[in-house]
Amino acid sequence: MTTMTEASVREFKMPDVGEGLTEAEILKWYVQPGDTVTDGQVVCEVETAKAAVELPIPYDGVVRDLHFPEGTTVDVGTAIIAVDVGGGAAPAPAAEQPAAERPAAAASAEEPKAAGSGRQPVLVGYGVATSSTRRRPRKGPEVPVQQASTAIQTELNGHAPAAPEPAPAAAQAAAPAGMDRPLAKPPVRKLAKDLGVDLTTVVPTGPDGIITREDVHAAVAAAVPAAPEPSVASAPAADRAPASYDTTRETRIPVKGVRKATAAAMVGSAFTAPHVTEFVTVDVTRTMKLVEELKADKEFAGLRVNPLLLIAKALLVAIRRNPDVNASWDEAAQEIVVKHYVNLGIAAATPRGLIVPNIKDAHAKTLPQLAESLGELVSTARDGKTSPAAMQGGTVTITNVGVFGVDTGTPILNPGESAILAVGAIKPQPWVHKGKVKPRQVTTLALSFDHRLVDGELGSKVLADVAAILEQPKRLITWA
Repeated sequence: MTTMTEASVREFKMPDVGEGLTEAEILKWYVQPGDTVTDGQVVCEVETAKAAVELPIPYDGVVRDLHFPEGTTVDVGTAIIAVDVGGGAAPAPAAEQPAAERPAAAASAEEPKAAGSGRQPVLVGYGVATSSTRRRPRKGPEVPVQQASTAIQTELNGHAPAAPEPAPAAAQAAAPAGMDRPLAKPPVRKLAKDLGVDLTTVVPTGPDGIITREDVHAAVAAAVPAAPEPSVASAPAADRAPASYDTTRETRIPVKGVRKATAAAMVGSAFTAPHVTEFVTVDVTRTMKLVEELKADKEFAGLRVNPLLLIAKALLVAIRRNPDVNASWDEAAQEIVVKHYVNLGIAAATPRGLIVPNIKDAHAKTLPQLAESLGELVSTARDGKTSPAAMQGGTVTITNVGVFGVDTGTPILNPGESAILAVGAIKPQPWVHKGKVKPRQVTTLALSFDHRLVDGELGSKVLADVAAILEQPKRLITWA
């Protein structure tokens, strides 16, 4: 990333567009260097672990530089675009040359610190006092390593040694044995462990005295000269295992963004909350008739009226009749938090993965208001414009698997919630109605709940109430 030194250049950093998010992927840039931008203008679209969000620039000016290309995942707080607020033109390529030279200048400026009494700052924020410097020159067969050792001694002692002594093979073999910890990368250490090789006995040949795989195999060959081939062959076999994949018939998709967050949330929920799932099959013929009647009602003109609307209302009535089901578990305080409001989550499948936005204070909405909120929620989710705030604070959720022709399922709780209702496909089935077998509109409901919060009796009552309302929708009035 190029750092602008002019006072008129402002760096816009990746903001935390959610709560506690640490990174976001740049999906698309809407501006290029040289473009003029104004306060509030959207300059890019990013995808966080929760949603795709458009980022507006907070000032006027001319774009000087885009620090990252599309498809790059950037940490929150990292500058992503530079804007000249003084109205200057985009910089020529030569303007970036000082920034490229800066590391060399900085390195030369810090060289005297190594001989001083202070601590030299390094990348991770720790310093190394010169009095405790114990960097030992590795004596290997490569001349550059010996030259580096001579340079270090010259810098620390103020003079060069009388003459560089050659490093005989015996000394090379003995040097690693006296070291506290031989230099080797983790895969090489694992290889040595698997082959039973003591790294302190291995002669390093890599840069700066690093032990390589070949060094480990050489040590094995020296110890067992009669059978070197099996040892040498064992490492390539281990290397090939992760890469055994047919590029012509397989595709690998990086797990990131919404998909990555969903995977982590579902694993955390499945192994944190003890799930219980109960099922009920119900005749919803009367509910389907009511849906058709509501579509013709002028109060619902322009609104989306479908079975999900009445199912959502039925669940809200069931929660009002059984308020203890609307709760969450506070592990830190070891308390059950009963919510006196319902933020009703609706699981929505989008091109970027499954998201669960919720309708705030759904319990207080009339049926037309609930229909309006459902319509807005679904259309926003399909457009990929759901905000992170819309997916926070949910209390219970509905997932409609029936739209895919699925009869039912065992849904996993949305993290932090107490229950989730799965609605199966509604289709004609033979049903005993008034003593006779008739074709009726039938569906299967499944309620998963956190057994720490909801025992079997409470969960059964909630599910039975939802089923009873859908079987006799007039209970929406009598139970209200």
